[in-house]
Order: sequence, then C-alpha cells, then structure tokens
Amino acid sequence: MNKFMYRLEDWMEVGGTKKDIVLLVIGGISLILSLLDSRLKFIPLPFDIAWVAIIFCGIPIILEAIIGLVTRFDIKADVLVSLALIASVCIHEYFAAGEVAFIMQLGALLEDLTVARARAGIEKLVHLTPQTARVIKDGNEKVIPSEQVKVDDLIRVLPGETIPVDGVITSGQTSINQAVMTGESLPVDKTVGDEVSSGTVNQFGAFEMKATKVGKDSSIQRMIRLVQSADADKAKIVGLADKWATWIVVIALSAATLTWIFTGEIIRAVTILVVFCPCALVLATPTAIMAAIGNATKHGFLVREGDALERLSKVTKITFDKTGTLTYGEPRVTAVKSVSEYTEEDVYRLAASAEKLSEHPLGKAIVKSYGKDIPLPADFHMEPGEGVTAKVNDIIVRAGNEKMIRNAGLDLPTSMDITRYLDQGSTVIYVGADRKITGYIVLSDTLREEAGEMIQKTKAIGIIPVLLTGDNEQAAGHIAEKLGIEIFTANCMPEDKLKEIGDLQNSGNNVCMIGDGINDAPALKKANVGIAMGRIGSDIAVDAADIALVDDEIKELPHLLALSKKMMTTIKINLTFSMVLNFLAITFAITGLLGPVIGALVHNAGSVAVIINSALLLKWRKESW
Repeated sequence: MNKFMYRLEDWMEVGGTKKDIVLLVIGGISLILSLLDSRLKFIPLPFDIAWVAIIFCGIPIILEAIIGLVTRFDIKADVLVSLALIASVCIHEYFAAGEVAFIMQLGALLEDLTVARARAGIEKLVHLTPQTARVIKDGNEKVIPSEQVKVDDLIRVLPGETIPVDGVITSGQTSINQAVMTGESLPVDKTVGDEVSSGTVNQFGAFEMKATKVGKDSSIQRMIRLVQSADADKAKIVGLADKWATWIVVIALSAATLTWIFTGEIIRAVTILVVFCPCALVLATPTAIMAAIGNATKHGFLVREGDALERLSKVTKITFDKTGTLTYGEPRVTAVKSVSEYTEEDVYRLAASAEKLSEHPLGKAIVKSYGKDIPLPADFHMEPGEGVTAKVNDIIVRAGNEKMIRNAGLDLPTSMDITRYLDQGSTVIYVGADRKITGYIVLSDTLREEAGEMIQKTKAIGIIPVLLTGDNEQAAGHIAEKLGIEIFTANCMPEDKLKEIGDLQNSGNNVCMIGDGINDAPALKKANVGIAMGRIGSDIAVDAADIALVDDEIKELPHLLALSKKMMTTIKINLTFSMVLNFLAITFAITGLLGPVIGALVHNAGSVAVIINSALLLKWRKESW
C-alpha cells in the first residue's frame, strides 16, 4: 500500500507548474460558467459544470491529503479542505466545493512558484576541477586523469592551465590567479618553494611542482564538500496553515459535529467546514512574498529562494566579502609618484609603454588605467615573477617589483608612503629609466562609490555589518575604518568564512552573507541568507546564493533589507485579517446566517482582500532613511 502511495505521489509531481496552471484555468472557467448557469440556465448538461473544477482542482488535493495521512500520518491544511469539499458534494453544493478547491490550488501554485529552487552550483563547481594532469616520470611527460595523481608525483603546468592538485613549485616562476580560493583580484607571484592550490590558474610561465595533496584532500575538493554540506541545517519555513493544521482540523470537526447534533441541520455543519478552510491563511504568505519578489526584481535583485525574504527580515548581522563586493574587483592605478626629475606623467607614460605588450594582469591594468595612445616598446622582455624590461624612445625602462629592481642593481626608494600603501593591501610597481629609479605606481582594488552610504543605511536599519576578507590585517582594518565597519576578520580562506558565519549563528545571530567569488560559495550556503553579485560574481557563487544582485548595484541593498521587513508586516496583517474573517464566518455559520455558497463567497472575498493588500508591496519604497 505504501509503495503504491509513493508511486502515486511521484506521478502527481510530473508536469510541474505548467500543468497546475492549465488545471487552474480550466477550473476557474468552469466556476464562472456554473455561477452564470445557476441564474440563466444556458448550459444543457445533466450535471453542474462546477464538477470540472472539483475534479481538476479538488481531486489532487484529496489525493495529496490521503498520501500524507497514509504514508506519513501528516495532517496538513489539505485534510480540512478535503473534508469540506467532500461534505459540500454530499449535500449537492457543487459550486461551494469547486470554489474551495480552486482557491486552495491557487494558493498552492503561488507557494510552489515562490519556493522553486535552482541547484546547478555543485555541478559547476565539480566541472571546475581539472580533469587531467601532466605527470613527469623518467623524464617523459604523460597526461593522466587528475584523480590518478599521487602524492610526490612531479607535475608540469603550462600557461593558462588550471592547477590539478595541491603542491609545491620545484622549478620555474609564474603568477597565479588565486581568486577561486581567496577571492582576491590581484595575481600572486610564485617561485621555487611556494605552495600552489588546485583550482587556481597559472597566468603565464610554465613550472613544475611536486604534488602534496591529491584527490579528496585537494583544496578544490574540500571546497566542493563545504558547499554540499553548508546548507544542511537551513530549515524551510512551514506555512502557518500547515503548521496549525492538526488543531484546525480537530476544532473544525468538533464545531461541525456539535452544531449538527444541537441543531439537527447538516447544512450548518457543512458550512462550518467550508468557512473553516484556511484559504486566506494559505494565500497570506505566498502572495506577499511574490509581490515583494516583484518589487525586488525592479531594483535589480533576482530572488531565487521562495522564503529568502522571510529569512532576510530576521537578519541581525550582514557579512561582506571585500573584493568584487565592496570593491570593483579589478586592480586600478590609484597613485603615481615620482622620486626623480621625471614628472609623475613621465613615470606613468614610461611604465604604460613598457607594459603595453605584457600579459601580466598588473601590466594590463597599468595600460588600461593610463588610457592614452602609447607607442609600442622595443626589445620587450618579461621576467616571470619580477616585471618587464623594454626600450621606450631609446630609454631602457624597467617596471616591476622589489626583486627586479634589486637584481638590476638599483636602489629602492625609501618612503613612508610606500609602507602605508603596502599595509593597505596595495601593490607597488617600481619604475626605472636607464640606470636609476624614476618613481613608482600604486595599484589596488578600489572601493565602490556607493559602498560607504550603503553601509550607513544598513546600520540605520539596525543590522550590524561585518567584513570577511582574504586581505592582511592592516589592509582589512583600513577598509573597515574607511567604511565604518567595526567588526572584521582578515586572512580568510573559504573554511574561515564558513567558521566565522557559524560562530555568529551559534551566538544567536541570523546572518546574511554577500559575496561574489567561488571561494564565497560555502559561506553563501551556510548563511541564513546568501546574496551574490550577479554581474561580476562567478556562476557558482550565484547558484549557491538565495538572492542574486543582477547589476551589482549594492546601493539598493538597504532597500532589499527594508522591503523584507515590510513584507513580514504585510504578512502579519494578512494573517490577522484572515483569522478575524474566519472567526466571524464561523459564528454566522453556527447560527445559520451563512450557507455553504455564501460562505465560499465570503472566503473568496477574504482571499481577494489579502491579494490586494499584498499587491501594495509591488511599488513600495522606504520614503526616508
């Protein structure tokens, strides 16, 4: 019997939302025709056309109630609806039965639409894992599946390739894009003895490495496991009507039975069952959520989890990733300084000209930031992990890091400004002309213009901002102070962000996480609500989040937070109204002043009122801050 019920349950799920909409349209048309025919008698059928609504909308409800009772002994609102529907049919009140079924199916459809989920994130993260590795044995290179790599194997990684396993560089120099693990936009120079992680990308320069962590122990595999498990304890919110269903069924049956016993009128008992149906209760939450989602969409938010706004309204702390979220996520020139007779413009131009043929992200950033026409350099040469050398207008120009300048035998400039820039997490590129230092260029990931105002408005709502970043302590402190964020944690790897959010939750906080990188995916899953940057953010981060900020306009975040609280107020008003209406309708049903058909119409009017009140959220915006 149970096996049959489970198969029936599976069958009922086939077809999805489109099937439900078709059934609702057919049921709605049949009810309209039934109402008109009761007055005009223009339909030549041997049965009431409302039977169409009863069959198409009511049978699925009855089957769902039976399945829940038999397989799980689960009493939900559909049990009471089924009783009212069957009782109405028994006394030939077909329109009342059809209308109750129609309203309940409408509520179920709205709820299904709001809680639909997308689960592609894990698959994309798995696909990010390198499939092959170039293993060197006995001097010969052989390409094998990455899962066959063993600890201490010697691996060669070519420019542009993703590193297959964790390891240590044994020969060669390069720059590694570590955004997948740390979220930081600036590449990191690596040389012999430095550790590299699986899933990170070799920017240029081939190198060889010895494998240290392979298979399930590698960094990318640990990330996958974090994402898979992080939302295991994120419970779904149960609808109020279902939460109280057992009590509603007991009270409704008791009231209907007692009324029948004392009055002897079964029609009164059936009317009580009809008006006891929690139609407005069922619609109270999903209609408000759908209207709020519509509002959020207009402001650039794609709400991917139906109950995300409900959870967001309870948030007490909001954690921010830095790179790509509070900043633009790409290096830009923020300062140019001269330490010679050359002007700052000369230093900038010489560096941009020397870097014009560079494939290094920092070199490209200098050229892009300069933004003017510059001649192609001659005798261009790149030193991986150091910088570039080129001839610009017969001047030998060097642009690179401290190591390049020292190897060239030049003296580094000493300045408190350089120390300050480095402490803030910026990168300094030294520029030399012929045999002397001319100046230096500072690159950093700049704050979004609206970040400061957004943080202040968020605090005004009563939510405490927290910064979680992979930057060092000094850089994190500088950013936090600039934005007015009092709580921050530096040097965060993915597992560190996960732990920080878990600690906040264990302290009684409801936490919202906002990030953009693959490294943020576990934290986005773990948080009570995850919000991903939709444009700059990785697909995996977006799939891991409950909400995506499509255009990356973080200035709209305070509106979303305020909207979630307004939505909850609307839901509470809807619930209060529906409960009061039910109480009055039950009173009139017991006294015989309300029949089944009028009772169904009253419920219909109550449901319409709830929908209208919810619709006011579509254009709501907080007037002042």
